[in-house]
Amino acid sequence: MRAVRDTAIAGIALTDGQVDHTTGLLMLREGAPLRVYCTDGVRDDLCTVNPLFGVLAHYCGVDWRRVEVAAAVGFRVDGVDGLSVRAVPLKSKPPPYSSHRDSPRADDNVGFEIKDEAMGGTLFYAPGVGQIDRRVRTAVGRADCVLVDGTFWSDDEMIRLEIATKRARDTGHLPQSGTGGMIEELFRYPNTRKVLVHINNTNPILDERSPERAQLTAAGIEVAHDGMELRV
Repeated sequence: MRAVRDTAIAGIALTDGQVDHTTGLLMLREGAPLRVYCTDGVRDDLCTVNPLFGVLAHYCGVDWRRVEVAAAVGFRVDGVDGLSVRAVPLKSKPPPYSSHRDSPRADDNVGFEIKDEAMGGTLFYAPGVGQIDRRVRTAVGRADCVLVDGTFWSDDEMIRLEIATKRARDTGHLPQSGTGGMIEELFRYPNTRKVLVHINNTNPILDERSPERAQLTAAGIEVAHDGMELRV
């Protein structure tokens, strides 16, 4: 039954504990407890170094549901029929404030394989990818559509713009261009719809008239935008 301050959100699945992926929880603080699905590692960070769960305990509270990494059987979100979700570990970086920033663990970053059990379609969502390994290639290969890390165009993007001193790969993001970059990796999957998400404001692909955007289009890769609808 719906409540006065009900958000109508059945569950929230977190891929990691990064600030830009978790602070939105605070906007949902007035209402029923938030049903949050995440790994032990992400929960640990959100209870300690970035204590959002503690803050939310003074408002709506959090109903935490454990997500197992690389489980043989996916989990289901209560109240959402017909969908199964499976967590795929990603080689990336935990948040800068994490106590194990320099020693990543398997459950710090995951992608989600979301399967429509009735229609058979599968979507793979992976907003933070520092390296494409066998598990990621397998997930991309069996997906009808992928929403994948599009943060940076080049590995030295932030350095050239004198914004930061670290390369894209140092921060846990595989750039699109260059040898072994996202474009080269996604080229292996001509029959999969490929959409870039999590795009930094320094990335030239945001300019629809840029040569970088034209290169993506030629490679059959799309850039996500507000209001975009996907059917799988």
